[in-house]
Amino acid sequence: MSSPLENKRRLYGLLYELMSKKDEKLLSSLYREDVHWRGSHPLNEKRGLPEVLSGVYAGLWRSFPDLERRDMIVLGGTTGGRDYVACVGCYSGTFCHSWLTIPPTGKTTSIRYGEVYALDSEGRIVQSSCLWDILDVMRQSGFCPLALSLGSEGVWYGPITGDGLVLYETDEEEGRESLRQTLGMHEALASHDDEKSMTVESFLDSAQKAYWHEHMMWYGPSGIGTTRGLEGFVRGHQLPFRKAFPNRLGGKQWDSVAEKKEKYGGGHYVSFGDGHYSVTGGWPSVLAEHKGGGFMGLPPSGREVTMRVMDFYLHHEGKIRENWVPLDVLDLLLQMGVDVMERMGEVFDVGRRG
Repeated sequence: MSSPLENKRRLYGLLYELMSKKDEKLLSSLYREDVHWRGSHPLNEKRGLPEVLSGVYAGLWRSFPDLERRDMIVLGGTTGGRDYVACVGCYSGTFCHSWLTIPPTGKTTSIRYGEVYALDSEGRIVQSSCLWDILDVMRQSGFCPLALSLGSEGVWYGPITGDGLVLYETDEEEGRESLRQTLGMHEALASHDDEKSMTVESFLDSAQKAYWHEHMMWYGPSGIGTTRGLEGFVRGHQLPFRKAFPNRLGGKQWDSVAEKKEKYGGGHYVSFGDGHYSVTGGWPSVLAEHKGGGFMGLPPSGREVTMRVMDFYLHHEGKIRENWVPLDVLDLLLQMGVDVMERMGEVFDVGRRG
């Protein structure tokens, strides 16, 4: 039985080696034969090692033959008696061949990721959840299907403390306190009555302000972007998001709607602290009705949607200093009635025919 620290170190090394060598045999060192692989749309879910190889890695390696893995956060912990390793970073390589129908550029391309790996008793991956920012790869290839992001697009920063690779012993009580602070912030977010008040001021003065550092950074996916400070976060993401999806369900709120939780599998499958970091994630972790317009420049669809989301937090100087948020934007847009993959195919097909 490996310790959380041993799991982190082993997985960190093998994941890096896998991308460097692109060796199929290494997959069997990482994954169990019956692994359940989950990823961003259009990759979605694969079952069993052969399907993961053919449906995920073979195409990725062909498209980016010199691909490298660059982690900036690696955490480890347990949820529900299962060990997890969670990572944030980006893959970097030359885009040589079409990937997921995205045309190649022949230039260096970054694939931003948030990844959470569930491990068995032998330390092998039994389930992985890989939220890769595929919309951002499209953006780098020159295809922008949405209105301009309210936040800043581009590469996410690493932790300001410079210690995101937590491949060292951490204090268990500090980890528990980090998670308590995160869950307290989640409750503060949920306490805001969106139907009653939906202004910049109402969010700035809400209970959440007790949790965020004055120099907070919020790193969102492509289509939303990165913001700085609580006001930047409210204006650049929170307010337009909450207008579009008021009083949505998230985190432990799912417990009050057992029927929908059974249908969607909602709630947090992972939730732990590791020193002064914490992570939560759900597949999905948010259920909402798309009632309002403006989010990503789109009108309301009136549809019920779910969101595959991860949140990584840095706790610094008694507050939440930074928050990295991988989100499956393409899956969300598809549920909102916008098939980005289909639209991209039409654009580039017209271009080729012309």
